[in-house]
Amino acid sequence: MVTVFGIRHHGPGSAKSLQSALNELSPDCLLVECPADAEAMLPWIANENLKPPVALLIYNPKELTQAAYIPFANFSPEWRAVKYARKKQIPVRCMDLPMNLSFAIQQSNAEKKQLAFETEAALSDNDKFFRKDPLGYMAEIAGYSDSERWWEITFESAENDRAIFQSILDMITALRQEEVRKESAETLQREAYMRKVLRQAIKDGFQNIAVVCGAWHAPALQQWAIYKQSTDNALLKGIKKIATKATWIPWSYDRLTYLSGYGAGVLSPAWYELLFANRSEVTMRWMIKVARLFRKKDMDASAAHAIEAVRLADTLATMRGLSVPGIQEMKEAAVSTICEGDEKQLGLIEKDLIVGKKVGNVPPEIPVIPLQQDLEKTIKSARLTSYWKNTEQLWLKATANNPRGGIDLREENDRLKSHLLHRLNLLGLPWGKIQKEGRYDLGSFKEYWQMKWHPEFAIRIIEAGMWGNTVYEACVHFVRKKSAKMDQLPELTSLVEQALNANLEDAIDDLITHLQQLAALTQDVYHLMDALPALVNIVRYGNARKTDIALVKQVVKEIIPRICIALPGVCMSLDEDASELAFQKLMSTHRAISLLNDPIYNEYWLQTLQNIAQNSTINGRLNGACTRLLFDKGNFDIDTTTTQMRYQLSKANDTIRAAAWIEGFLYGSGLLLIHNPSLWNILDEWVDEMDWEDFRAILPLLRRTFSQFPAVERTKMLELAKKEQKDTNSESAQEAYDEERAEKILPIVQLLLGIE
Repeated sequence: MVTVFGIRHHGPGSAKSLQSALNELSPDCLLVECPADAEAMLPWIANENLKPPVALLIYNPKELTQAAYIPFANFSPEWRAVKYARKKQIPVRCMDLPMNLSFAIQQSNAEKKQLAFETEAALSDNDKFFRKDPLGYMAEIAGYSDSERWWEITFESAENDRAIFQSILDMITALRQEEVRKESAETLQREAYMRKVLRQAIKDGFQNIAVVCGAWHAPALQQWAIYKQSTDNALLKGIKKIATKATWIPWSYDRLTYLSGYGAGVLSPAWYELLFANRSEVTMRWMIKVARLFRKKDMDASAAHAIEAVRLADTLATMRGLSVPGIQEMKEAAVSTICEGDEKQLGLIEKDLIVGKKVGNVPPEIPVIPLQQDLEKTIKSARLTSYWKNTEQLWLKATANNPRGGIDLREENDRLKSHLLHRLNLLGLPWGKIQKEGRYDLGSFKEYWQMKWHPEFAIRIIEAGMWGNTVYEACVHFVRKKSAKMDQLPELTSLVEQALNANLEDAIDDLITHLQQLAALTQDVYHLMDALPALVNIVRYGNARKTDIALVKQVVKEIIPRICIALPGVCMSLDEDASELAFQKLMSTHRAISLLNDPIYNEYWLQTLQNIAQNSTINGRLNGACTRLLFDKGNFDIDTTTTQMRYQLSKANDTIRAAAWIEGFLYGSGLLLIHNPSLWNILDEWVDEMDWEDFRAILPLLRRTFSQFPAVERTKMLELAKKEQKDTNSESAQEAYDEERAEKILPIVQLLLGIE
């Protein structure tokens, strides 16, 4: 006898009904919808340290982009079925198409989908909808816009007995008999393989076989006898097998909401877990969790709120003909009572109590690659275990008094943390992402990291394993291989910085040698300028990591003079776009050289700035920016700066060029106008004496310049302008026309004008 149970993957109601049905049926063999090449990993489900959510990872070790994840939660019907089988000591067989075949036929099926697309073009809109989503079509008939909610209310929330599986079978059978519905090549091949496994189980003498599969496949397996074995074999004939490996990896509820490589996702894992564990008290328990969560966040949520929310949810369920409230009723009730109508607070509930933050656990005895063994050992040494496989975003070493946390590179254990996280980033495992330093951190010894584990890192660890058996060894080999392909100085400089941050001593010498060679050959001054900030960071902060930076200093010593010599010539006769690029690179280089604070480099650079500031063939914005930098550095005093500004804003110069000079001169801050009245007066006179047409032409430029200043600076400038206008009007009103003084100069004026 063959009994087919069509379930919804990760359906709590399906899991409950299946448990009851299996106890009643007492099968002697269990077949589950799971890739056949993962069958050897199923006995681990009996291990109490394998705690869901977890996923089977099946991958091609020679082509790691070919990987599939089959996730399980505690409320997944397949998980409950295998748990039952292990307890009853009956054999379990995986009956789905193995990934060693599925990987091989993916390309072929992609081509067949194009043919299916062309056939679909001739269908009506209604038939297209049915063909694309038959369960969505059923949901629409039942008055639901969401097939997920319809299925949940109909099959998962209610307390169903074994008979529900016959109802599901009848429904899916009817849907699959529609002529307009054509199954994909992949579905047909999978079902052919499932029937093949079923026939083998019957041949092996099992008398009472239970089959657990996705509901859509149920008719194809229940009616297995009407399908010819030769036809099924023909669908699978000629497919070349690809060697695969399988293992267990931790999964998380937030990842369970996605459609994974092989299975289906669900919208509300945390809710489903509660529904599976205690259906009769689910409303009360969920609302209590909501109230506790709000109180934990210092938000108002009393016992009265929770009670009213339970009553409202039950009332909504009764009005809508539901046996228990669904997640929609729970959310509506929570918003109306606990959230007091504020839907924005629903986001807090969504993350914690609908999706959930639960992460599974895999016992250490499950075989893993050597790289992962070394990684887990290093994590323990660095005291990062609490962050390992945690999918919640956390600041490293955060405390109540210091929510951003931060590690101190002067401490050995913190340096170990930093080295490990930088190495993992190099290998494409951004478990930690480095953040900007705090506003008040003036030293070079702090690093701030945000930590978040992503389950897909499991396959990336396997990918990284090709480079070595330890994290350090893999990083060294990876960096050497990557640097060998680099022929651009900025790109290589960034890699050198990453390697130093990761403390890859065995790779540094090769990288620096390559860096020196590439720097010597680089003729593009922009490439030299792009490389300089990273090199300066290495020189300035390298000692905090106990790394040798002598070779990097030599490279810096070689390229700064080359930049200073070449830059003025590069800046000449540039158009607007090219000037903008030159401006950004000039400012970046200025910051880098200023950080070094070396007298020799400063002298080179200040002379370069002076050459640019006083060259009239260079764009006005660059002239102005260099004048400002020279003033800030004390190389130009206020008198020199005033003279330079008066010259640039004289009527002899083009108005647009003068406005560009002002934009460069005032870049970053307008405080020098506020604190230096002579500069303010020159600017004010220039604007005051300008023709209307010229003013209208430069107005966008002036707006762009002044809009960058902080509000407090703009307010102060407005006060200065108003005060000056007021003073001018007052003086004009008080001054009287003196005829006697005018008569004394009239003869001279007449002589100058040639008037007798």
